[in-house]
Amino acid sequence: QVQLGQSGGGLVQAGGSLRLSCAASGSIINTLAVTWFRQAPGKEREWVAVISWYNNTSYYTDSVKGRFTISRDNAKNAVYLQMNSLKPEDTAVYYCAAGSGSSRADDYVLWGQGTLVTVSS
Repeated sequence: QVQLGQSGGGLVQAGGSLRLSCAASGSIINTLAVTWFRQAPGKEREWVAVISWYNNTSYYTDSVKGRFTISRDNAKNAVYLQMNSLKPEDTAVYYCAAGSGSSRADDYVLWGQGTLVTVSS
């Protein structure tokens, strides 16, 4: 059974950087789009970014464009989310999900466990 394991969250000051990792237990992730979502306290899960499996095309929600970069390393069965210029409003639990590349969380069955990112002002 394929699993996604996440790492890289933590506490950072505003303006700082973090890199989140999403590693799969098998190579199937290399044939799936991978999407990052986040969920802030009291809010719905929000689509953040997606990377395709076939040509690494990526898309971002407007609030993170120019600050976040999604990338993948097929040799390591992993996808990353580099987050720069972090803002307090980026504080959330971040989740990776692998599947069709949909922006709807309900469309995914394969999820990472989530990692907390806290940005202090």
